[in-house]
Amino acid sequence: MNSKDLLQIAFKAADDKRAEDIVALDMKGISLIADYFVICHGNSDKQVQAIARELKEKAEENGSDVKRMEGFDEARWVLVDMGNVVAHVFHRDERDYYKLERLWGDAPIVEFSSEIEQ
Repeated sequence: MNSKDLLQIAFKAADDKRAEDIVALDMKGISLIADYFVICHGNSDKQVQAIARELKEKAEENGSDVKRMEGFDEARWVLVDMGNVVAHVFHRDERDYYKLERLWGDAPIVEFSSEIEQ
């Protein structure tokens, strides 16, 4: 599976669990870590965990290995490393504090149209 397909799966998985303010950044040429970052947040610890769990399950259902998941128990900032796509699932307060979108402000935002809502 290519990284664009995995990005779409991750975006839909986060959306299915009602993640808020989902942003996908194109990190190609900017970071060696991944092709894309997905950044979103939930409003409670349980929602943050549900989003992270859904990301992991959907990636694995589609044949992609999740290399690691960090921060799940604390549910403040969960990192889901799916290889070429890395998802950052924040609790609302932590997202406001870390402001990853600003840190990676030179990365273009990936726009999703109705293709993601299949």
